[in-house]
Amino acid sequence: MKLRFAGTILREMLPDRWHMTAFAPTSNDRSIKVDGMKTHDNYQLLNRELAADDPWRLDGNPFERKRHAQMLLLSLAQGPIANALEVGCAAGAFTEKLAPHCQRLTVIDVVPEAIDRTRRRMNKPAHISWVVSDVQQFSSEELFDLIVVAEVLYYLGDIAEMRMAVGNLLRMLAPGGHLVFGSARDANCQRWGHVTGAETVIAILTEMLVEVERLELQGDSDNEDCLLVRFRNPVSSS
Repeated sequence: MKLRFAGTILREMLPDRWHMTAFAPTSNDRSIKVDGMKTHDNYQLLNRELAADDPWRLDGNPFERKRHAQMLLLSLAQGPIANALEVGCAAGAFTEKLAPHCQRLTVIDVVPEAIDRTRRRMNKPAHISWVVSDVQQFSSEELFDLIVVAEVLYYLGDIAEMRMAVGNLLRMLAPGGHLVFGSARDANCQRWGHVTGAETVIAILTEMLVEVERLELQGDSDNEDCLLVRFRNPVSSS
C-alpha cells in the first residue's frame, strides 16, 4: 500500500515558542486518532517516513515535482496571494514553492516533525505562521483568499469526516477566494486502503464551490495518478 500524507496543525506564537492547538499523540496513548490515522502506530509510521532524506520522494520523483508545479500554477491563477493556508506540508517541498508568492501564509500539519522540518527548510520566514492541529479542528479568525489541500483528505476515517473537514475549511475561505484541491483518484485510494479519493471529495466541494479548472496527471506507475482542481467561493463579499 502506498502511504502518502495527512494534514493538521500547530501554531508559532513567537519565532521559537510553540503552542499545541490540537492533539499530538503521547507515548502512553495508543488510541488517539490523528487526521484519519487510526492508531498511534500509524502516527509513528508517518514520523518514520519523515525521518527519510526525501519523505514520500516529494523532491526526487519527477511526477511529484510536476504535480507541485501544476499546483503552483493553479494557486497563482489569480495573481499574488494576500493570505494563504496550506493544509499538510510534509517536509516542505510545496511550501517552498508557494511561500514566495504569499504576503502571509499559514501552514498546518498533524505531525510536529513535518512542521519542524518545513520550518528548518524555509529558514523560518517571518510571514509564515506554523500550526499543528487536526484539519477538522483547526480554526482561524482570519479568512484566506487561497486554501491548498492536497493528498490529505483521504486519510480521514469516512465520508462524513471528509464533509466535516471541507465544511471547516470553507468557513475560512474568503468570499471570491480560491481553493486548490489535489488527490489520487477514488480507485487508487481505495486500493491503498482508504475510504475514497479525488472524485468523491470533488463532488462534495462542488456542492458549495464553483469548479474553475481541472487537471489530470498520470505518471509512469499506477500509483502516480492525481486530479487537481481549482475552485472559487461564489459568495459575494457584499
